[in-house]
Amino acid sequence: MLASSSSGNCTFLGTERTRILIDAGLSRRETFARLAAIGEDPGKLDAIVVTHEHSDHVAGLVALARPSKSGRRLPVYLSKLTAPAISWESCEPHVETFQAGAGFTIGDITIESFTIPHDAVDPVGFTFRAEGVKIGVAMDMGYMPDSIKVHLRSCDFLILESNHDVEMLKVGPYPWSLKQRVMGRKGHLSNDTVCDYIAENLDGTTGTLVLSHLSEQNNHPEIVRLVASQALERRGLKTRLVVAEPRLQTEVFQL
Repeated sequence: MLASSSSGNCTFLGTERTRILIDAGLSRRETFARLAAIGEDPGKLDAIVVTHEHSDHVAGLVALARPSKSGRRLPVYLSKLTAPAISWESCEPHVETFQAGAGFTIGDITIESFTIPHDAVDPVGFTFRAEGVKIGVAMDMGYMPDSIKVHLRSCDFLILESNHDVEMLKVGPYPWSLKQRVMGRKGHLSNDTVCDYIAENLDGTTGTLVLSHLSEQNNHPEIVRLVASQALERRGLKTRLVVAEPRLQTEVFQL
């Protein structure tokens, strides 16, 4: 994960043949710098897939989608309803649209999309399959309906939002209207909701769980680490827990 917070979200996923970004919430320069830091050439990216149109997920999208000096346009995959919600300016991007809930393929990566409950036009999460590995990405959602739990079954690697501690949010600096939005059914997942999912639904085949999109005002990595570790212990799961700290890129995960 190159970045994960309300300041910007961007994740790199690569196989031997295919390299993609999941969201583009960093500037072009910062995206390239963080890719270089893990030894990846931005010129070898094959596509960007987008979850929804909020700025912390698409702030750098237009710059990344502009044609290169050679004329190459990086394909951008987003849902049919999300595409018109992006202000493309004079970018003339290479856009590939899909119906939310549908699947598609980029190189050797098979991708399934699923609808998530969030206050965007047509937000989605994704699962990715390649080389016998299944990866799930589910962020920016107010709660976890059964449909999402089904999609996240049998993931070897799972990236899941753990946005806020409810008590910190209640006494924090946000105006009440924003607190209601975050806590609402189209807002963001709380630590408590994530722990309930771990306790009741997390698949025992998930080798690594990355908790992400932490609020910098209403959460703390150590709180997330503590409560999620306790939930895993109660289940008796050996899943590795990683907390993606705001503004920092994670380690590189080799699956």
